[in-house]
Amino acid sequence: MAEMTPAEALAELAALEDATMRAANEKRGDDHGINLSRMRALAKRIKTDQPLARELWATGETSAQLLALLICKPRDFAADELDGMLRETRAPKVNDWFVNYVAKKTPLAEELRLRWFGDADPTVAAAAWSLTTERVIRNPDGLDLGHLLDLIERDMRDAHKRPQWSMNETLANIGIHHPALRARALEIGERLQVLADYPTAPGCTSPFAPAWIGEIVRRREG
Repeated sequence: MAEMTPAEALAELAALEDATMRAANEKRGDDHGINLSRMRALAKRIKTDQPLARELWATGETSAQLLALLICKPRDFAADELDGMLRETRAPKVNDWFVNYVAKKTPLAEELRLRWFGDADPTVAAAAWSLTTERVIRNPDGLDLGHLLDLIERDMRDAHKRPQWSMNETLANIGIHHPALRARALEIGERLQVLADYPTAPGCTSPFAPAWIGEIVRRREG
């Protein structure tokens, strides 16, 4: 199959638009109306195409940026380029996919985590905490987990919504994966009460850290 041009890719995305889905997505802050399974099918047809991904990203359109994240090659981006991309990810789904499909997959992940940690932009700070959670789970050697708990204890309750959510993920995963620190993680979560009232569907795990820790530990040890 011949490589798809940016104009052809944008036309395919336009053909996938659905007004009802756009209305539902816009309630969550995502300004597109495309079924993501159909977008993934389009990405599968295109395959990896870094030049096309860069051109789609540059449009600034949410649907085009989502497709770009599915067809890009994370290791081909430079650190400054990734930094600039993150600062442009305002739609929640674009932000989520950028962090999980690109930032966590690049060999520059640790460099970026340190660069973004404590950034004044809440979107950037949230990405740093998401990368920190990845290290807590997969590669904790060299991390000062006690210091991370100190920061969470000090800052999480009053943090902006995005970094607060990511800090809470770090807190829960320290409690889940590091038994020696579990009691402290539970105590911090109980005292701060962040996300304690978050609506959770039946059968789903609450994001409230003490409940989250308790449920996952029960599953693992039960």
